[in-house]
Amino acid sequence: MTAASSAAPAADFRASGAAVHGFIETALKAAGSESAQAASVADALTEASLRGVDSHGCRLLVHYAKVVRTGRINPAPKLGAKVTGPATVIVDGDNGFGHHASFFAIDEAMRLVRETGIAAAAVINSSHFGAAGCYPMRAAAAGFVSFAFCNSDSFVLPHDGVAPFHGTNPLSFAAPVTGSRPYLFDMATSMVPWNRVQDMAAKGLKLPADVAVDATGKPTVEPLESAALLPLGGLAFGHKGAGLASVMEILSAVMTGMPHCADLLGMVGPDWTTPRRLGHFFIVIDPERFVPRALYDAGMAAYLANLRASPAREGKSVMAPGDREWKVEQERSTHGIPVAPALKQAFDTLAADLSIAPLPPVA
Repeated sequence: MTAASSAAPAADFRASGAAVHGFIETALKAAGSESAQAASVADALTEASLRGVDSHGCRLLVHYAKVVRTGRINPAPKLGAKVTGPATVIVDGDNGFGHHASFFAIDEAMRLVRETGIAAAAVINSSHFGAAGCYPMRAAAAGFVSFAFCNSDSFVLPHDGVAPFHGTNPLSFAAPVTGSRPYLFDMATSMVPWNRVQDMAAKGLKLPADVAVDATGKPTVEPLESAALLPLGGLAFGHKGAGLASVMEILSAVMTGMPHCADLLGMVGPDWTTPRRLGHFFIVIDPERFVPRALYDAGMAAYLANLRASPAREGKSVMAPGDREWKVEQERSTHGIPVAPALKQAFDTLAADLSIAPLPPVA
């Protein structure tokens, strides 16, 4: 699940969102990416880091710069949109970054939804698209309700299985809230995303119990010993997460003609040159085709107020999806995005390798 970290602990190094965005964009262009694509990736990674979704934030830059230079990612994709019906469109990502194709696809779906009320966009020939919530957030800003779906290569055990089969297969949903930040639900169908495991390893943290297993199939809390993740629901109730993961496969692979999880090339090699050909799927809905905007706004406000007023455990509060992210975003917008020492060192090495200025600290 790409849930936000709680307010970040003190870090030795912090950088402003603008500095992080500029560093990512400059690095990707220096690695060979054309400008518009580099800007899309910078938008998505910075947004994730500001929201506290560190697993899918700026830490991915080093990996992304590598796959541009190795040829896996097309440095100058020519995105194409084929409208297949009044409310459907297929976007060809031309083997560029998934963020660039996904922002383009959600924009295409929004263009259609203004006429049809509901629209769907499939993306083909794409790659890793980062935090799934970035794309429904764009639709929510325009007043629409939307979903994002994606599959990934095999990291997750099927329920009662002993070998990875499904990917972490995220889904996200966002809805506009008048006078407030959107409702945002963004999750992996595994107990945590694989990038969260890598992020916790880099930070020297242990995993929660019932999240991952080692090479022998035994549960482990050590990130570096993790060989596979458990589906959402863990050992006892993993059929729920596994079922959701299969839905993501149907929407993102079967419905797009792209490889399903077992046939996808691994995100972290060993083949660094062949495009991965991921599929994504987006659905956008105009709520005003079903309910007047004033009634929608009142309904959302009442629902969220009642949810947040629910009795909570001692020392806790009931939050709506997105509440934690907006709290972290406010803190990081003021004090900067924390960059762990190992990641800062990796950024400095990348900057030297690309002959660009290093990431500056927050003023």
